[in-house]
Amino acid sequence: MKILGISAFYHDSAAALLDDGKIVAAAQEERFTRKKQDSSFPSNAVEYCLKYAGLSVNELDAVVFYDKPLLKFERLLETYYGFAPKGISSFIKAIPAWLNEKMFLKRLIRDELKGLDDDFDHKQLNLLFPEHHLSHAASAFYPCPYEEAAILTVDGVGEWATASLCHGKSNNIEILKELKFPHSLGLLYSSFTYFLGFKVNSGEYKLMGLAPYGDSKSEQVKEFVHTIKSKLIDIKEDGSLWLNQKYFKYAYGLKMVSDEKWERLFGMKKRDGESELEQEHCNLGMAIQIVTEEIVIAMAREVKKLTGSNNLCLAGGVALNCVANGKLINEGIFENVYIQPAAGDAGGALGAALAAHHIFHNKERTPESPDSMSGAYLGPEYSDMDIELTARKFKAVYKKYDDFSELAKITAVHLSKGNAIGWFQGRMEFGPRALGNRSIIGDARNKEMQKKLNLKIKYRESFRPFAPSVLAEDCSEYFDYNGDSPYMLIVQPVQERRREALPENYHSLPLKEKLYINRSDIPAITHIDYSARIQTVHKNTNSRYWEVINAFKDLTGYGLVVNTSFNVRGEPIVCTPEDAYRCLMRTEMDFLVMGNYFFDKKEQLDWTESDNWREEFVLD
Repeated sequence: MKILGISAFYHDSAAALLDDGKIVAAAQEERFTRKKQDSSFPSNAVEYCLKYAGLSVNELDAVVFYDKPLLKFERLLETYYGFAPKGISSFIKAIPAWLNEKMFLKRLIRDELKGLDDDFDHKQLNLLFPEHHLSHAASAFYPCPYEEAAILTVDGVGEWATASLCHGKSNNIEILKELKFPHSLGLLYSSFTYFLGFKVNSGEYKLMGLAPYGDSKSEQVKEFVHTIKSKLIDIKEDGSLWLNQKYFKYAYGLKMVSDEKWERLFGMKKRDGESELEQEHCNLGMAIQIVTEEIVIAMAREVKKLTGSNNLCLAGGVALNCVANGKLINEGIFENVYIQPAAGDAGGALGAALAAHHIFHNKERTPESPDSMSGAYLGPEYSDMDIELTARKFKAVYKKYDDFSELAKITAVHLSKGNAIGWFQGRMEFGPRALGNRSIIGDARNKEMQKKLNLKIKYRESFRPFAPSVLAEDCSEYFDYNGDSPYMLIVQPVQERRREALPENYHSLPLKEKLYINRSDIPAITHIDYSARIQTVHKNTNSRYWEVINAFKDLTGYGLVVNTSFNVRGEPIVCTPEDAYRCLMRTEMDFLVMGNYFFDKKEQLDWTESDNWREEFVLD
């Protein structure tokens, strides 16, 4: 049974392939096209999945799209009708796209697959369309290690559902409760993302990183929380919610909210994307994060009550809010919590395929430990020849090590000297997090590392925190957490004994001065509230990454490093050796390790004045 799952046409298009229920390959289209959050049909991702499995399109038993387009179209028409005459501009923009593409999705999918394989016989193709939230639920439950589990999925909106409470048992998923559009926790959070000057559907994680800069003891935060709860939202005991559409425009307009009404409501101007961040912005970010956490925990309590399960699975875009995830785990509502690493729409491709396998084809499920995601290392990998061809193309200087252990020790030495190193190994990660195969790594002890990575390599906002990759067996040495977090989706506190006291005038300092005050003996990964977004590194899942961190521990006594995704602001995570080398040359990264190959940036600079350099590497 060979099943291809596809997500496309909104954001984060992706493809995933199952062979007899086993997850063989999965990747996001953006990694191949280099267009961040590419929403087009994932032809490159599909081609990769098929090539990796050695299959032709004709050998597929089913192709599964991650939602029901006609049901979504029904929601659009009903919504525009319900708000008419408002929304005419949005209607005129949206409907032609639906009539030209999404209404005829079966034909579009067949045409795209025909473009990949001239021998494709579309008459034999079995096309399936599960609902959006079922795809999310399936992406979390079927790979998890539990026989049965409560399932909570929360996002912006699928067809009609914006959140669902489900129960997974054996190979079946039962939907128990759904919250319907336009009432949506995901869209509420995205509205604040928009108002605070970040891009909707990609800037939510920036808002999450900004929130801790708010002053939790200030009256303004309390007032903001009260305003949100009294004017914008009515939260029910079961976690369901009602949004006052008087203040929102996402249902019918081209903007998320009414700028004028929000400015009056919160007493501040909508922030422009590149303008200075002020304390009031941080306080508003903290307020919506507090409300979000309250709702997620209430939903979790409700699905616990409905199912009686000791296990919880999470998916949907809101499941990428790792601060809320950490708070939920600490509540102790469930004994075990599993979060799908590709929790957003990209993971819907995988969930759609899994739903088709287990529900439509009624195939039995055998849980695997720790899960069946292979550490999320499901993307392309590249050979020594691929690396050497890249080096030849750019006349790159490198050294190859036959003994990887020696290379790991050399890398550890360079890390200890304050260098930033591109780390490119094995199969690319599936999902938004770099987990040690397409990462930039540094020394967590280094006081200047956060500034260096943000300003000289990532070229991104200085307030953004970085995550630690810690040896799984050493996690509790640094963090107040005894569990696993292999997918970097849980935030937990840094151990009390490692913290340093803040100056007495701390809360009166400008944001920029707060940024670089040392908070612990691992300052590069300690966020402003003494928290960290943890990735536990397991030897049996990623032996090479574990080995380099262990070599760093042998050298320094610290079994953790800084880990950030291998890309610069505005670009997707690197996929190929060529992507990685370009990133090295475009930034102030110091070294690049690809497989067993070591590239020293200084040795590449002898020819930087050539025309080839200017054409290939200088950023516009």
